[in-house]
Amino acid sequence: MAVSTLYAPTTSARPFEPLSISEIEAAVALVRPHVADTASFASVALVEPDKALVASLDVTGPCPRAALITGFDQGSGTFAAEVDLIAKTVSVESISDGGAPIHWPDVEKVVRLTKADPDWQAAMAKRGITTFELVQIDPWPTGGYIHPDVPEGHRVMRAISFLRTDKTDNGYARPIQGLIAHVDLTADKVVHVEDTGVVAIPPEAGRYDAEHQTSFRTDLKPIEITQPEGPSYIVDGYNVAWQGWEFSVSMHPTHGLILHQLGYRQQSEDGAAGELRNILYRASLSDMVVPYGDTNHMHAWKHVFDASEAAIGTIANALKLGCDCLGEIHYFDINVVNWDGKARTIPNAICLHEEDYGILWKHRDGQSQTQEVRRQRRLVISSMHTVGNYEYGFFWYLYLDGTIQMEVKLTGIVGVSAVEDGGEDPEFAPLIAPGLASPVHQHLFCFRLDFDLDGGANRIYEVEAEPLPMGDNNPHGTAFRAKASLLPTEGQAIRDNNTARSRSWKVVNQARTNRMGKPVAFKFLPNPSPTLLAHEDSPVAKRAGFAKHNLWVTPYDPAEMSAAGEFTNLHPGGDGLPRWTAANRDIVDQDLVVWHTVGVTHVPRPEDWPVMPVEYCGFMLQPVGFFERNPTLDVPPSKHG
Repeated sequence: MAVSTLYAPTTSARPFEPLSISEIEAAVALVRPHVADTASFASVALVEPDKALVASLDVTGPCPRAALITGFDQGSGTFAAEVDLIAKTVSVESISDGGAPIHWPDVEKVVRLTKADPDWQAAMAKRGITTFELVQIDPWPTGGYIHPDVPEGHRVMRAISFLRTDKTDNGYARPIQGLIAHVDLTADKVVHVEDTGVVAIPPEAGRYDAEHQTSFRTDLKPIEITQPEGPSYIVDGYNVAWQGWEFSVSMHPTHGLILHQLGYRQQSEDGAAGELRNILYRASLSDMVVPYGDTNHMHAWKHVFDASEAAIGTIANALKLGCDCLGEIHYFDINVVNWDGKARTIPNAICLHEEDYGILWKHRDGQSQTQEVRRQRRLVISSMHTVGNYEYGFFWYLYLDGTIQMEVKLTGIVGVSAVEDGGEDPEFAPLIAPGLASPVHQHLFCFRLDFDLDGGANRIYEVEAEPLPMGDNNPHGTAFRAKASLLPTEGQAIRDNNTARSRSWKVVNQARTNRMGKPVAFKFLPNPSPTLLAHEDSPVAKRAGFAKHNLWVTPYDPAEMSAAGEFTNLHPGGDGLPRWTAANRDIVDQDLVVWHTVGVTHVPRPEDWPVMPVEYCGFMLQPVGFFERNPTLDVPPSKHG
C-alpha cells in the first residue's frame, strides 16, 4: 500500500500554521502604542486568510500572517486589534456590544474585592467563618442578569463561595449557600451582597485524589498498547496524513481545536497516491452554553458560555500532565498570550494517536466455510479544557472507511448547593451526598462545519424514514422509504433531530458523480440530543439562540464564525445564527456551512460525586457514494501470533 503524501509537504505555504511565540510578541508590541498602558490582553488568534487567497497560494511562496488580539482597559473598555505581521500595520476597534473574554485580571479582582468587602465579611461571620484564607471564590459571568446597581457598560461578574479544609481539599464539597457577591470590575467594588440566609455547610469531604483513597483495586491487570514499527501517520509541522486522510490542526480561543482542509487522497489502481478530494474546509466548535434549570437563586441565572466567555482555547490542558491517549503519541504545542502581553506555550495541547476500534467488517461463507474479517482503526485528534469545575474533551475521530466523528467528553465536578434535611427539591436539584445537592443543567455545543465537498458548490437534503400508507402499493402495511427533501433556504434548514424517523442530513455535490451516475455526498448523522429548554423569552434564549435547534445551514460568510456572535461576555443577546438566518438566504449549490447543536441534559446522581465519570455526546459524518465501493477492501488481514 502506498503511503499518503502530505497536503503541502515541506513548503512555506501553510496558511493555518498556529502563531509562534515571536509572532505573538511582535503583535503585542505593535498593539501597545494604540492601547492604554493599563490594558490587559485576553486572547490572540490567527486571522485566517481569505478562502479564495488560500486556494490561489503558491505552495512554494509565503503566506499572509495576521493576528487578532482582544483585551480590556478599565478606562476605555474592550478592544479588538488586528495586526498584519508582514506589513506591520495595526487596526484597533473599540467594542461596545459585549466584552472581551474573562481572563486572569478579572478572576484576581473578583477574589480580592469580594474578600475585602465588609458586607460579604459580615455575611461570612453569620456563618461562623471569620478567616478567609481557605475560602474559595468562584467568579461567574452574569450576562443577561446584571445587577441594577451596575452602571451600563461596566464589566461585572458574580462571586460564589466554598470552604476548603486545606489548600488541597475539594472546595466544591462545602458550598456556602445563600451568598452571592455582585462585583463591578470597572468601579473596583462589590455593588451588592445577596444573602438569603444561613444554610449548614455539608459535613463530608469530597476528596478524589489518589493520595486520599484508602485502597485500590488489585485485580486490574495492565493493558499495554505497542506499535513496534511506529505509527501509521505522518506529521509535518501541524500537517497530518494518515491512511488517505490529510489535514492540519490548530487552536482558536473560542473555537478550540480546529481541523483545517480535511480531505481524502484516493489511490490509483497501481497503488500510487492520487487525487486529494476535499471534504471540510474547516471544522470546529463555534460556541457552547451551559444553562441551569434549578429555580434556586444560587443557580437560576447561570448560563455560562464556556467557549466564548472563558476563551476555552486559551485554557487547554497541557496533556503531558495526563490524558487518555495510549500507544505512539504525537503532541502539538500551542502558543497563547498572557494578560500582561507576554507569550506563553501550552505544551502538548493537542494529542494525536491511532487506536484499534474492533471489527471493521466480517463475513463467514457457509458454503465454502471460509471467513474474512478486518479490524477497524481510527486516528484520534483531541484536546482537553478545564473551565472552572468542568472538564471538556473534544475528540475528532477519522476512520479507515471514510467516517468522521466528533465526540465530546464531559467530566470534572458538578455544580452544587448546600441543603439541610427536608430542603431537597429533587426535581430541580437531586441529592448527591449528605447535605449536598446538584442542579439539573444542560451542556449544549454548536459545531461549525464549513463544507468543501469535492471542491465545489454544495446543497443539503433532509433524509428520513417515512412509512407508506396502506394501499395497493403497500397491502401489508410494511413499506417504508428513505425520503429526501431539499432544504432550499436558511429558514427551511432550521431543523431538529427526529430519532423516531431516523432523521439525518446529506450534503451533496451535484457537479460530481460516482460510477452509478449519482452525485457524491456525505451524510450528517446526529446523535440523540436535546435543544435549549429555557423559555423563548428568557435571557438565556436571547443570548444562546443557536441552542434552540439542532441544525442551521448558512452560505459561507467569513464574518459568521461564532454561533452567538463574537463577543458574548455581557452581550444582551440577539446576535449570531438567529440574526444571520433571518435573511433567509439561498443555500442551494452554495459554499455551505452546516451548524449542529448537540449536547446533554444532565440530571445529577450520587455516582457523579465527588468527580463525574465521563458523559458523551457528538455526531458522525459518513460517505454516501463518495467512494465507488467499500474503500477498506485493501486493509490487510490481522496477523495472528
